[in-house]
Amino acid sequence: MFLSKLRLVGFKSFVDSTILDIEPGVTGVVGPNGCGKSNLVEGLRWVMGETSAKQMRGGEMDDVIFGGTTDRPARNIAEAVLTLDNSDRTAPAQFNDQLQLDISRRIEREKGSTYRVNGKEVRARDVQLLFADVATGARSTALVSQGRIGQIVSAKPTDRRQILEEAAGITGLHSRRHEAELRLRGAETNLERLDDILVTLDAQLQSLKKQLRQARRYTSVNEHIRKAEATLFLIRWTAAALALKTAQGNFTETEGIVADKTAAAAHAATAQAEASTGLPQLRQAEAEAAAALQRLTLARESLDTEEKRLEEAKRECELRLSQVAEDIMREQRLIADSDEALKRLAEEQAAIEAEQDAFEKSSEEAEEQLRQARASAESCEERMRFLTDKVAHANARQESLEGQQQDMRGRVQRLSEMRDDISGQVDALAGQADRADELAEAEARLRQTEEDLEAARTAANEANEARSASARILSDAHETARTASESAARVEAEVNALANLLGSDDPDLWPPMIDAVTVQPGYELALGAALGEDLTAATDEAAPIHWQTLPPLGSVSPLPAGAEPLGNYVTGPSALVRRLAHIGLVADDQTGARLASQLQPGHRLVSRDGALWRWDGYTTAADASTTAAKRLEQRNRLNELQSQLKSHQDKATAANDAVNAARQAADVATQRDEQTRAGLTSAQARATEAREILTALQRQIGEAESKRQSMTEALERIDGDLNEARTALKSAEEELARAPEAEVSEEEMVSAGSELNETRAAFVDAQSTFEVIRRRSEERKSRLQVIVGEIATWTKRREESDQQRTQLEERRSNLSAERERLAKQPDELSQRRSALVDKLEESEAARKQAADQLAEAENTLRAADQTLREAEAALAAVRENRVRSEANVTQAKLTSEALIERIRERLNARPDELLEISGNTEDASLPDDDAAEKRVERLIRERENMGPVNLRAEVESEELEEKIETLNTEREDLILAIEKLRRGISELNREGRTRLLQSF
Repeated sequence: MFLSKLRLVGFKSFVDSTILDIEPGVTGVVGPNGCGKSNLVEGLRWVMGETSAKQMRGGEMDDVIFGGTTDRPARNIAEAVLTLDNSDRTAPAQFNDQLQLDISRRIEREKGSTYRVNGKEVRARDVQLLFADVATGARSTALVSQGRIGQIVSAKPTDRRQILEEAAGITGLHSRRHEAELRLRGAETNLERLDDILVTLDAQLQSLKKQLRQARRYTSVNEHIRKAEATLFLIRWTAAALALKTAQGNFTETEGIVADKTAAAAHAATAQAEASTGLPQLRQAEAEAAAALQRLTLARESLDTEEKRLEEAKRECELRLSQVAEDIMREQRLIADSDEALKRLAEEQAAIEAEQDAFEKSSEEAEEQLRQARASAESCEERMRFLTDKVAHANARQESLEGQQQDMRGRVQRLSEMRDDISGQVDALAGQADRADELAEAEARLRQTEEDLEAARTAANEANEARSASARILSDAHETARTASESAARVEAEVNALANLLGSDDPDLWPPMIDAVTVQPGYELALGAALGEDLTAATDEAAPIHWQTLPPLGSVSPLPAGAEPLGNYVTGPSALVRRLAHIGLVADDQTGARLASQLQPGHRLVSRDGALWRWDGYTTAADASTTAAKRLEQRNRLNELQSQLKSHQDKATAANDAVNAARQAADVATQRDEQTRAGLTSAQARATEAREILTALQRQIGEAESKRQSMTEALERIDGDLNEARTALKSAEEELARAPEAEVSEEEMVSAGSELNETRAAFVDAQSTFEVIRRRSEERKSRLQVIVGEIATWTKRREESDQQRTQLEERRSNLSAERERLAKQPDELSQRRSALVDKLEESEAARKQAADQLAEAENTLRAADQTLREAEAALAAVRENRVRSEANVTQAKLTSEALIERIRERLNARPDELLEISGNTEDASLPDDDAAEKRVERLIRERENMGPVNLRAEVESEELEEKIETLNTEREDLILAIEKLRRGISELNREGRTRLLQSF
């Protein structure tokens, strides 16, 4: 076989796939330091099965994976593939069916390496043997590295032998022989362990056979118990099987639904993935087309903007030209208007100045006529005012006296009616205010209800205090009962636990000595250290291991001074007398260590904390606790607790009786409290009612008295007002009778009014004439002032118009030049627009096509996403149902398994054997669960009364015999394997020697 190619991926510095072709002849790799030349040789070693990271120049094997650089991230996988040319068919038999062998080693970070040959996974040992058979490998001398020649020259004989064996091609044979020798030693070790196990099992089998002979006496009762238990378990197994079947049916149905929903979700996920595969490319194409269209659109908009700007500039230029022309014409019109206005104002000013002198004389005459008319009008008005005042005063006096007389008559009548009404009300209120008897009766009723309320409140407080005291007594009794019950329950639980611990679930035929020994408290460790496991031996001489009762020794060597016999603190069977006579008890470890050298043969010393010194030098420290000592402590503790249990139970019973008595007293106190509270509520209601009645009566009497007093005062005021009104009425009548007649005649009043009207009319005419003249004069003066201002304004306006017209002429010439320049630009913009429109149409078509494809793909993806979400939601729901169904199945299985385990423990049978064991037929009706359980308990109590028996002796002996038979079979197989391995090693040795001789 020849190396033809090496491929590295992620190996050290070869992060990318790198292939090294090894052609016939010499293949060389030349390069500077650090380029990876050594990594190629290490790749060969690694794929050949190198297991040492140090040989690969690393701290651990994961260091061969590319660790990353500043530019490239680290890898998690490295792989090396070595290709071998097997054209001559010289490969090992298992790989010799191919002309080319591809050997690969792949490592994943923190997960180790895997080897493959032509894609089939193999062991690292297989790869190492493959290269060893062709006299090469990871540690082969054919791989000459730096310093290797010096190592070969200075090699030891064993290393030189390895070189010769490799040259002879027998390295693979040595590897196989080493592996066979390891397997041979393992088989021999297993054979020795099997022999030890068989000896132990034989002893156990003999003991079980003896127990079996004793247990057969209880077969009849056990059979009945077995049948009863089988019936009980059959009932429970039937119910559990039915529940499991129902749960499994539901789970199977749910599994089918989950499978369907999973397939639907997978199909939807596949469709969604397919729909989303081409979407990024479509989005990219649509974005690029849109970007191109956007650029052309922006260019067109820019061109439109430029055209609009040009048109706007042209329009603005034309508009400004027309505005300038209009402004020039307007300024010319303003100049003409100014000239005309100045001319008109000058003529008006001259006319007004000529008229002003003629109007001054007319104004003086009109003012004199106005003064005379005002004097005549004032004289007539004074005379008319005197006559009018005189007549008005006489008429007003007459009307006032008549009105006063009429008012006084009405007031006298109203006050008389009001006095009669108030007098009737005062008489009625006087009767309402006189209710002294009712008020006294209401006050007496209120005093009585308040006394009843105070008595009820006192009784309620006393009942409440009694209820609180009884509640506290009940709470204290509850706490005492709870403490006593917990103490009794704790003692009883400890008694039961110790009793169960000290009792035997599988009672032996011969009870141990320790159950018959009583030791004083505090000396359990001493007795346990002194006797140890000897206390587990029986006292029955029929037992294989037992204590024999012998008479006391005639002469016993005395114990050393300072040690007292342990038998003073131990009570037990007479078989222990000899043993206890040779055991002494010392006060502490120092005394025991000092007296240990004085012990006679057979003597022992122990301390209370469990230290042991034996006559032959055997010593045990105090902290070496023994099972016997613990059992003795537990037995003493059980005796102590059993003596205390009755006291704790009595205290708990007494405390419960006290709780019942306190509860009864609390109930009585609560009832009395409720009754007194009801009485207090009733008394409060009666007192409130009496207080409200008294308050209402007092309020009514007070209101009536107050109203009567106020009405009496009102009646007195009305009497005074009535007298005043009558006096005023009489005075008004007398004064009206004495009132004089008017002294002015009607003809005199009419004559004075006519004269007054004439003088007023003359005054108005004179005043109107004077006001017209005066107003016209003021208007002329004001107009002259206005004319002067207007002349100045029009003069200034004409000058400004001349300046503005000159500026407008200059602006009109500039705008004409600008209009000629703008007229030349539209042709250039038209050419650019034509080229841009063609490109824009092509880009729009491309963008529309890309947008349609993208929309179609997005719709497909949206539908696929919706389908996937619906499928996943449905799958999640049915998975939840499956989990619940699986939980039900698991619970039913756990129940069944627990029941099977209990059946196996109790009956050593399978559930399908229960019907046969119970003796029932399939058609027979089974009893209910409670009846079957009671029957089992009754039979068990009957069996316990018969005495101890090992119920599993027969089953254990059968199982042990089967195990021994199985182990014998395994032992024979191991012997055959050992012989086969020895023959194989001999053949490998012969073949190796033959190849070595042939090579020389």
